[in-house]
Amino acid sequence: MGLSNYLTGILNFLTLALAIPVIGAGIWLSQRHDTVCMRFLQGPVIAIGVFILVVSLAGFIGSCFRVSWLLWIYLFVMFLLIVLLLAFTIFAFAVTNRGAGHALSGKGYKEYRLGDYSTWLERRVKNTGNWNRIKSCLADAKVCRDLDNEYPTEAAFSAARLTPLESGCCKPPTACGFVYQNATSWINSASPAADTDCFAWNNAADRLCFDCNSCRAGVLENIRKDWRKVAIINIIVFVFLVVAYSVGCCAFRNARRDEYFSNKAPYR
Repeated sequence: MGLSNYLTGILNFLTLALAIPVIGAGIWLSQRHDTVCMRFLQGPVIAIGVFILVVSLAGFIGSCFRVSWLLWIYLFVMFLLIVLLLAFTIFAFAVTNRGAGHALSGKGYKEYRLGDYSTWLERRVKNTGNWNRIKSCLADAKVCRDLDNEYPTEAAFSAARLTPLESGCCKPPTACGFVYQNATSWINSASPAADTDCFAWNNAADRLCFDCNSCRAGVLENIRKDWRKVAIINIIVFVFLVVAYSVGCCAFRNARRDEYFSNKAPYR
């Protein structure tokens, strides 16, 4: 067996082993959690695990046993993955190019505005179905739960380095002029019309500013930062896939050559 076949077999055995815990994680999510957020996550996790399992199995069997048609399927899927990964990386950099927090005088935190982000991302969080799932995730994560204990006074809260989610979802916009009671409880001002989010604020722990555009902007800021990190990781994965694809092509050529000589060999 050629070196390329060994390498392809080893690479696919490793990804095959990786697929099993991925599928297990998806099944665990479906068994242990019944929230909208977890139901939203478990489907893609299981699908990705099964996809990795099938592709790796095809590459492993094709390379080890020199089955050329399995290797052809494996290479075709790998080629699609390379193209899609490259397209997604370029897209991720394009849609996350805009957006940043706005510094406030005398405040340690920044505030975020929905209009600062790309139109494509903005439409995603304005969609009611998408936003309901995101709100379920925010509720599960309890992003605002500890703010009262961490920042017991108005001075401590004003100096706080809040995350984009905490700034956008756990408090009303500063422009509203609400009176501080604690980190997640505010008294409405006499004229809250400075920002449309002022009318969306509610002191109930399960509502707060979860329906505010500032909360949507906070989510997009998190997405923007995470997608930037993912895009960098994607570049590394892209290089790995190109190398694996090149090795797979050599294994495919070896398999086709073996089939050719097997067919040409005289019968005894």
